[in-house]
Amino acid sequence: MANVFDVLHKRGYIDQVTYEEELKELLDKESVTFYVGFDATADSLTLGHFIQIMVMMHMQRAGHRPIALLGGGTTMVGDPSGRTDMRKMLTKEMIDHNASKFKEQLSRFIDFDDDKAILVNNADWLLDLNFLDFMREVGVHFSVNRMLTFDCYKNRLEQGLTFFEFSYMLMQSYDYLKLYRDYNCRLQVGGSDQWSNILGGYELVRKLEGDKVYAMTFKLLSTAAGIKMGKTAAGTIWLDPEKTSPYEFYQYLRNSDDRDVEKFLSLLTFLPMDEVKRLGSLEGAEINKAKEILAFEVTKMVHGEEEAIKAQKASKALFAGSEEDGSIPFTEFNRNVFEKGIGMLDLLKNVGLTKSNSEGRRLIEQGGISIDDVKVEDIDKIITLDNFKDDKILVRKGKKVYHQIRIK
Repeated sequence: MANVFDVLHKRGYIDQVTYEEELKELLDKESVTFYVGFDATADSLTLGHFIQIMVMMHMQRAGHRPIALLGGGTTMVGDPSGRTDMRKMLTKEMIDHNASKFKEQLSRFIDFDDDKAILVNNADWLLDLNFLDFMREVGVHFSVNRMLTFDCYKNRLEQGLTFFEFSYMLMQSYDYLKLYRDYNCRLQVGGSDQWSNILGGYELVRKLEGDKVYAMTFKLLSTAAGIKMGKTAAGTIWLDPEKTSPYEFYQYLRNSDDRDVEKFLSLLTFLPMDEVKRLGSLEGAEINKAKEILAFEVTKMVHGEEEAIKAQKASKALFAGSEEDGSIPFTEFNRNVFEKGIGMLDLLKNVGLTKSNSEGRRLIEQGGISIDDVKVEDIDKIITLDNFKDDKILVRKGKKVYHQIRIK
């Protein structure tokens, strides 16, 4: 079996790594316990998180043991990395709820049976820390001058940086120390925006334990247009089917930029690299076949084969102009709603396509709303039973977001 380091490198995951050759040799000769942290800032993981999950799956398949660390404690502070202001403070109840959702989602991808993987929550050791004991053991090893040179803090100095947030790096570093002591964890992995935090933990373990541990980060993925993967004008692409339907999830990937197809196939699927290269080299209309494979493979992993097939059928039906519904998101209304009539702006809000009348007004004025492929031009348009064919209409927002309205 190929060394998992080579696999990750070949598929384009790796950004930075400490002692590359040493780590590669270690991964080749023994089973390594490693960890990835997930701060519980929302009630679902996103497509952006799926990169970290893929790395965990690659590593586990190669015989290494993942620790999925839920940040029930660190989320109480919030990571300042990449932020221009302080994160919204969540209650402990909200964080606990979010962490439970993460646990449920991660269990779909990682095998936690028979100690093959470990799931822990840093709230278990961070919430009851004694401040003075913590600062005497951990704080003495961190230079404020050096910390202020890291981007996660340096970029915040003009807007203002609280000591509250400044403590985040110390807590994340302590996580590594705790996991090393409890589980012999020798490697932390994460996104490239976490490099400073990960280095803090790596250096702390080496100083206090005198052992060789390692750090590795992966590139933050963005589309060819420079947009962070999993972010759209309509919002985030979530792994929870209640927040992003399997159809919408499929469509997001099906509509990938031609330039991103090979990269996404490499990072988000387990297809052999020869096949990834072949599909990525397709041109013209043929590249759509690669996009369909990308969308199907990822949707199948996240939502199951049955939902992937339904989403695929629905997508093909729309591209072909068919009326087959498949799994297009829909909202069902009582008939009397449309006997009286409902304003277009209110309808868009009711089905979740817009958050406000001003957003709906702007979309209509820009030609971004269609009903059954006919652009809506009047912001005061009233939708009545006359607009329906076979008790349904298809509303399209922009080029990619579809929502069916049904009446009963």
